Amino acid sequence: MKMQFKAIAFATAALALGQAAWAGEAEAKKWIDSEFQPSTLSKDQQMAEMKWFIDAAKKLQAKGVKDVSVVSETLTTHEYESKTLAKAFEEITGIKVKHDLIQEGDVVEKLQTSMQSGKSIYDGWISDSDLIGTHYRYGKILNLSDYMTGTGKEYTNPGIDIADFIGTKFTTAPDGKLYQLPDQQFANLYWFRADLFERKDLKQKFKAKYGYDLGVPLNWSAYEDIAEFFTNDVKQIDGKPIYGHMDYGKKDPSLGWRFTDAWLSMAGSADIGNPNGLPIDEWGIRVADDKCTPVGASVARGGATNSPAAVYALTKYVDWMKKYAPKEATGMTFGEAGPVPAQGQIAQQIFWYTAFTADMVKPGLPVVNADGTPKWRMAPGPNGPYWKQGMQNGYQDVGSWTFFKDHNPDRLAAAWLYAQFVTAKSTSLKKTIVGLTPIRESDIRSKAMTDMAPKLGGLVEFYRSPARVAWSPTGTNVPDYPKLAQLWWKNVAQAVTGEKTPQAAMDTLADEMDQVMARLERAGMAHCAPKLNKKEDPAKWLSDKHAPWKKLDNEKPKGETIAYDALLQAWKNGKVR
Repeated sequence: MKMQFKAIAFATAALALGQAAWAGEAEAKKWIDSEFQPSTLSKDQQMAEMKWFIDAAKKLQAKGVKDVSVVSETLTTHEYESKTLAKAFEEITGIKVKHDLIQEGDVVEKLQTSMQSGKSIYDGWISDSDLIGTHYRYGKILNLSDYMTGTGKEYTNPGIDIADFIGTKFTTAPDGKLYQLPDQQFANLYWFRADLFERKDLKQKFKAKYGYDLGVPLNWSAYEDIAEFFTNDVKQIDGKPIYGHMDYGKKDPSLGWRFTDAWLSMAGSADIGNPNGLPIDEWGIRVADDKCTPVGASVARGGATNSPAAVYALTKYVDWMKKYAPKEATGMTFGEAGPVPAQGQIAQQIFWYTAFTADMVKPGLPVVNADGTPKWRMAPGPNGPYWKQGMQNGYQDVGSWTFFKDHNPDRLAAAWLYAQFVTAKSTSLKKTIVGLTPIRESDIRSKAMTDMAPKLGGLVEFYRSPARVAWSPTGTNVPDYPKLAQLWWKNVAQAVTGEKTPQAAMDTLADEMDQVMARLERAGMAHCAPKLNKKEDPAKWLSDKHAPWKKLDNEKPKGETIAYDALLQAWKNGKVR
């Protein structure tokens, strides 16, 4: 009866006073007790942080702000934000959040439309840090460093602790300013079935055929041997087909960033340099001595997009998918292919996104033991023959909060509040546990993550090691990510279908990239617009000292592997690999 009376009282109050009546400390306490656990903060510290959000929201409500609209791609982490944290924010602050979930390609397209029109469709965006070069050059995205200390100071959480975020290195522009706030972070790593790799019968068969141990591949030669072994020699596990490789190849926007994310950098197409090669990055774009002005993508202009290393990468990408992956793979997108290894018929995947970890640890899956520990592990990806020490180690995505600087200031401030709320120390550890895309050092080092580590196949060890910084997103060489990214998937798809050879596909791609950058040069940009080199004989640029790298006489050296325990120990000892 008492419960019924309370419910009636609350309902009456809400009707009388409006939505804001629900907001306040009582609601904050409810959420802290029921949802925001565990946390690296004490409950008292969480309450203090929530009080700050309540007070900041009141200032905006007084200016007429009742709701905000934000968007992100569809990942487990963002689903949790949209379904749970948005509701919590509304109940605690009184500001309603419409958090849309759409495909990544659609996020980029809508962002591009907003940049062209000068009017932001949303109040806030979670977009990849891959766009950092674009954001800086167009001059339309809010500089958060100045905002937090200037016009947005009163709406910036005193406990935000920017130094605790692990991805800010990748959301900082050439001017040294922060343009995006990390919201989720995942890496592109090697994934394999540790239980199969440890089987004595398979280890003996592999060594007898290839002359070295079955283990984590250190180079692409070993990966290729392992792929061939499982697909053609082992063939079946427990009566079901087993495949030595997994990827996706559908003509879709996700195909483009699949290739730029992983294949080119790990093949070794760029120059030496972290986080991205300089003067040439993994996209093959060369910048001038100022480290900012793009001067070409084609080898004829000093770039590396159609260089021997890039063509080699595309060749292997197509060959391996056709020879060693399930036949359905060529018709799949990123989202469709991601969960496939969890079905138990994939022995290894060269570039696997840790964003799918949450889908890989569910009880009852063929790749999960009865005690909840995984049958699989993650490790650093193997290197191609053109790769050299000091090059980019692998790809990492940092989905980050992004805002247009000329947007309505009050709605921008409200979206900034929500962005801080879903990344705050009060909420971030629980979000990390749900989505397994950590963004805070304090969360990664927490007891909760230590306790979870045995069930996450190396994820915690990776993020506690220097590797989590050595793996990097697309860098600042790319002047317009949306315009250039769409060229990739169309051209790569032609190599997948066989319409063009890998060389012809990359030649066309490089020329089209130069054409887009020439248009950007004519149109002008706020900062570091392209200024293309003249076309010359490609032979002038090819070298064995720097990118674009000359074609190697031998692109398949002997395979090399390492025991997984040795890799894990390296991470624990503070080494990248």
